Amino acid sequence: MDDLRAANVDFLTVGQYLQPTAKHHPIDRFWSPEEFAQLVQIARAKGFLGVSATPLTRSSFHADEDFAALKKARQHMLAV
Repeated sequence: MDDLRAANVDFLTVGQYLQPTAKHHPIDRFWSPEEFAQLVQIARAKGFLGVSATPLTRSSFHADEDFAALKKARQHMLAV
């Protein structure tokens, strides 16, 4: 997260890897919803304006809504 913020990334998506077939890398463990909530708190504390972190989050999941919220957050930051 620190490297992403240093590169001025404002929006972070974190999801759970799901093994698509038996030929792909196996899942070591599933993260709990509470662990994803902790990631959101950490990311917000590091300055991310938008964070989507759930077991099923994908970068394209609700992308239009997330982009609109990020745009609004950036405008707010400029106004402050």
